[in-house]
Parts: sequence; C-alpha cells; structure tokens
Amino acid sequence: MGFPVDRLRRLRRSETMRRMVRETALAPDDFVYPMFVVPGKGLRREISAMPGQYQLSVDQFLRELEDVASLRIPAVILFGVPEVKDAAGSSAYSDEGVVQQAIRAAKREFPQVVVITDVCLCEYTSHGHCGILRGEEVDNDPTLVVLAREAVSHARAGADMVAPSDMMDGRVGAIRQALDAEGFSHLPVMAYSAKYASGFYGPFREAAESTPQFGDRQGYQMDPANAREALQEVALDIAEGADIVMVKPALSYLDVITRVHALTPKPLAAYNVSGEYAMVKAAARAGWIDERRVTMEILTSIKRAGADLILTYHAREACRWLSEA
Repeated sequence: MGFPVDRLRRLRRSETMRRMVRETALAPDDFVYPMFVVPGKGLRREISAMPGQYQLSVDQFLRELEDVASLRIPAVILFGVPEVKDAAGSSAYSDEGVVQQAIRAAKREFPQVVVITDVCLCEYTSHGHCGILRGEEVDNDPTLVVLAREAVSHARAGADMVAPSDMMDGRVGAIRQALDAEGFSHLPVMAYSAKYASGFYGPFREAAESTPQFGDRQGYQMDPANAREALQEVALDIAEGADIVMVKPALSYLDVITRVHALTPKPLAAYNVSGEYAMVKAAARAGWIDERRVTMEILTSIKRAGADLILTYHAREACRWLSEA
C-alpha cells in the first residue's frame, strides 16, 4: 500500500476521543500542598519570589487550610520559621514551636487533612545548615539525635506523617527507632531519599528563611550528575524503614523518578520545587507562556515519569483547573 495501515491521528480527532485513550490523568489525590507557618497573629506575608505563596501565622494558616480542604487536596506539608534560631536548632523540637502549634490547630479544625511535617534543621539553625556543625562541616551522627527528637515532637503534636529532608546518613533509621520507642509505630515516614544539591531551591530559602550563612549543602545533598547513586539512597532508606520515598527536585530529574519507580513498589513522591514554580510564574507574568497549559503539562510529566504523589505549590490552582475540565 505504500503507507502504514496504522494512523495514530485517528484517536486524536476530538477531546472526548483523546480523553478515552489518555494514559496519564491528574487528580486532587495526587497532590501535597506545601505551606509555611510563622509566629504571630494575623500574618499573611507574600513570598516575593513565589507569587501566590505566603508565610502564614497559625490563624491565617487555618483560613488557607479551609480552602485546601474544600479543593479535596488530601495533604499538606508544613515548614516552620521560628521566632528564635540558635546553632543547635533547638526550636525545632519545642512543644510550643510554630509547626507544633499548627499541627494541633489543623488536626482540631480539619482532621480529614493529612498533616505531613518537614523534619530538618535548616529553618531553625542560626547558620542555616541542616544539622549540627563541627567547625564548618555538618556533623552527621549528632544531627540524627536532634532530628529524631524533632520527629517525635511532631508526632506528639498530632502529625500524620514525618518527612526528613536533611540528607544525613542513617536519619530514617534513627527517626523510625525513636518513633517506635515513643509509641508512634503507626506513623509513616516519607523520606527525601534522592535530594539533589540543586539551584532550584532559591525561592524556598526566602520562604523558609534558611539560606546558609556560609558554604553550601553539596557535602550532604546529592550531586546533580548522579542517577545510580539515587538508587542507593532509596534502597538504604527503605531498608531503614521508609514508607514513602521521594525524588527532589522533580522536573530536572524525571529520569531519576522513572528509575526509582522501576526499583521499588513503595509509593514514590516527587517535589515540584520552588524554583520550578517561580519560573512558570515569571514567564506567565511576562506573557511568554500559557500558565495553565504549562503547569498542567509539567505536573502530568511528573506523574507520567512514575510519581504517585506530587508536592507542588501549584496544587490549589491545578485542582481548580481540573474541576473546570
């Protein structure tokens, strides 16, 4: 015949036809919405590098959480900016810390929303690094003790899940052991397993006020050039008790997401990080892209690569767009 019998355009002729054969579909249950809580009352400070995202006092956080719940987003992940920072990050495990207050308020007012907490020290240390320092280097093992204490404090406040993001060796095992010893064996751990030393975190550091005061985090976060190493990190975290594993960032690491998806049947999360969000917002404001179309294409690509959960600042907008489709 001189031409293939298969004409793939046949199934692309209408939107209804395209929906019928679509391989990847987004839904609100795919999303986890990151939120930033700060001390005080009546505070709702827009983050300049992340339009539409705010630092929120607990009362304002609850107002925003009402909208999150109405959109059927199943979970939020909390980051806290403390009133006082010190070299040891001691505010991280205070029973009256801002994250602990936010957890209690959220579970009281919106018990159906899963509250995940970021477990790290960068927001709480005066030097901005993710652990306890020895000289100018983060000392791994003493940091594990503080991270475990922070995780237990979140559990006592009512967190539904803890998510260590520090990239210390052995932190999943230390946290799992501490939670079990304190009666929280039911509490899942979502590990930032393959967290890269990425240039895409800049806007987050403004949001969490966590810019390192010296040096960088390349000594403990992963080299962006490495993919096989990510599989080692994931395997170690699973062996230590991780219930969910994560790749961060998402968009420049879709290949890593796919490799991890093939490695393990564990649920896989991917973090669509602040720099990825900020680039879309900036280009849309300049009129260079269709924000809705590009955002949904990015989120679909992350899910198509193999992510079961997507942590994204676009979650609320995406759910509104999905409801209109």
